[in-house]
Amino acid sequence: MIKKSNTKSQLGLRTLLMTFFGFIILAVFFFLPAGTFRYREAWVYLAILFIPMMGTMIYLLKKNPKLLERRLNLKERRAQQKGIIKWAIMIYILAFLLPGFDKRFGWSHLPEWLVILSDVMILVGYSIFFMVMRENSYASRTVEIQDGQKVIRSGPYAIVRHPMYVGVLLLYIFSPLALGSWVALIPMLGMIHFIVLRIKDEEKALVEDLEGYREYSQEVRYRLIPGIW
Repeated sequence: MIKKSNTKSQLGLRTLLMTFFGFIILAVFFFLPAGTFRYREAWVYLAILFIPMMGTMIYLLKKNPKLLERRLNLKERRAQQKGIIKWAIMIYILAFLLPGFDKRFGWSHLPEWLVILSDVMILVGYSIFFMVMRENSYASRTVEIQDGQKVIRSGPYAIVRHPMYVGVLLLYIFSPLALGSWVALIPMLGMIHFIVLRIKDEEKALVEDLEGYREYSQEVRYRLIPGIW
């Protein structure tokens, strides 16, 4: 019992540290290019991103620490996934640096309603993300088939095969707008291409190594958007 408690405490500390450093990195991305801390959209964005994130981490720490540990693993094993992530990170960095410069130089002038709507859509995206993790205990951050893993057909998985990426896609698309920048939306739209590539490669692994996935893919036709793809 003591060992289990210590392990959970270590996992909680690791989670807290990774979340803290993630917050600091994004804050630097936003406020340094902006040249000011008077960047309301960035403060609101950080709040709607990290407050639910901390709530989710606490929930997983209590209810499903194994899933939380898998979510903290960032090491991809598949070569194609490593290549996808390398290029996606470059776009991600550019898309999150641009809003600060946009704030400094006044390139974009978004209506307030659009910024607020984007904040709401980010919360919707994160809600989908949370629903997926409640439904699927094998929803790791990396592409891998784990011991005892089974095909999940319930909840959002009854609608599309990759509902977590639906939430991620909403986060990516609406983040630049929530930060008040049309300019940053241009590179961020490139993330759609990398999500598609990631899903296609992930499905190769699932069809090859996860029993029942081929049949599931015939039952649920769409990967990401019902009626489209």
